[in-house]
Amino acid sequence: MKKTILNFFSDKLYIEISIASVLFIIALATNMLMDFIIYMLYFIIFLEIVRAVVNYVREERVALSLLVDAFIILALREFIVNVVKVNKEELSTIEELFSSAVNLNLFVLAGVIVFLLGVRYLSVKTSQRYLFGKKEGKEALEEELSLEKKEKVADLTVK
Repeated sequence: MKKTILNFFSDKLYIEISIASVLFIIALATNMLMDFIIYMLYFIIFLEIVRAVVNYVREERVALSLLVDAFIILALREFIVNVVKVNKEELSTIEELFSSAVNLNLFVLAGVIVFLLGVRYLSVKTSQRYLFGKKEGKEALEEELSLEKKEKVADLTVK
């Protein structure tokens, strides 16, 4: 029994599923599901900003991907809040989609999210870690291949 419990907590997925299940049940019981989601998104935004500040203090450079993550989550939070507002409106024609301020706000937020995802992709692809890691990876792969060739040559010479 003790081993089963230890195995359960050694796998992070089970811990995450357990915590999410408990929070979901509490949110349903208190009828505050949207509030839980919004406050968790606020927490994640706060966490990303703190990570960016700590990273700046430690490494003396700004990690753009951390800030972009915070802005993406903020835009997603605003998007979710506006979608809840849209659910209260009635749309019978396509023209009403563009006449409502809430719907226009949703379109703008969707565009901002797509733009931020593009910026996030570019910030990861052009980061120093990615570029240097890619070069180091190539060098390690080339070194591995040359060692394999040397071993094959050594095997041939032994035979």
